[in-house]
Amino acid sequence: MTEPRLIVVQGSYRQMGQQLGERTADLIDRSLTTYVGRFHDDAGLSDADIDRWGRVYLDVAESYVPEIAAMLHGMADGSGHPAHRLAALNARTEMLYGTGYRDEGCTSVSVLPRYTADGHTLLAQNWDWHPEQAEVTFLLATRDETGFSVLSLTEAGMLAKSGLNSAGLGVCANLLISDRDHGGRGVPYHYLLRGALQAKTMSVAHRRLLPVERISSGNVLLADAGGESIDFELAPGVFGVLLPEQGLITHSNHFQAALPLQDKKAATSALTLLRPVRARHLLEPALEERRVRVADVVATLRDEWSFPDGICRHPDPDLPESEHFSTVYSLVMDLTDRVLWIAPGPPSRHPYTRWELDRLFDGKPAPRTEFVPEEAAVA
Repeated sequence: MTEPRLIVVQGSYRQMGQQLGERTADLIDRSLTTYVGRFHDDAGLSDADIDRWGRVYLDVAESYVPEIAAMLHGMADGSGHPAHRLAALNARTEMLYGTGYRDEGCTSVSVLPRYTADGHTLLAQNWDWHPEQAEVTFLLATRDETGFSVLSLTEAGMLAKSGLNSAGLGVCANLLISDRDHGGRGVPYHYLLRGALQAKTMSVAHRRLLPVERISSGNVLLADAGGESIDFELAPGVFGVLLPEQGLITHSNHFQAALPLQDKKAATSALTLLRPVRARHLLEPALEERRVRVADVVATLRDEWSFPDGICRHPDPDLPESEHFSTVYSLVMDLTDRVLWIAPGPPSRHPYTRWELDRLFDGKPAPRTEFVPEEAAVA
């Protein structure tokens, strides 16, 4: 597996969407083919159903964050696919509600600046999913006409996963499932992620996540360069809050707050009940000395305890290939310096490359390779 492709777009949100559609049209074709097939086969949705619900979610985007709708319309212009089909793709989890389809899992951490060696806010995540999904995943950098910019990992046809913005705010995402999840009209989870990344302040990010009609569950870990972090466990109609303990928040794929719901993932997501605890144990020595470095976070994300299902996840050789899950990408963000490091999975076997948000829009930015695994360095 190689480092992800970088797509850089600038201009109005419709212009950026069009540039994105043009440059990733082949990948969008693949994503739509995959998920429209699943809509048909797994959810029993006809083409008319897909188009009807796609139009609903496109309308939701217009009222939720208009920049999202503008990018979807632009991406339609550039890729040749209808905007409502792209909206359906961004609502794939909600479209497939009840079919058993869910992203497998992730582990996220945030460290407050009072506990880091250089006084910077750190935010990080391993994204675990089907290994082949790396082929249609890339880094998307956007800069609008005001100079506001976002750098996010994303899948073709979609607008965000985890990432950071030029205001120093960062977002990490973790799958959650509850008995409150349902289909219908509401704000899809991937819209929530892009909505938070479009926020220039923590307070605006809260408003993008909390007082909205949610139809699925999901976790969003927020941190900012100002030195604060908060975790929201979101479900339809309710939400829970986790705050830092000894400068650290860790999260995986189960609800940790006491909420009036039934957790539908805690018993089945690989080692979710221990991954946050393991991450805390690994970082505790550096936390106690208030000297957490990026290298300490990288070492935590590379941890292979309880192989193959630990924080750094590997495909299970005892399972058929169709059921393989692994860490697809690993990200570490310095929100103070607006820097993102990313490694293909499993990160224990690959180096991280360093990208500076402020330098992505002038010429051809070159990533710097860092945190090379020892075996690779020796070779």
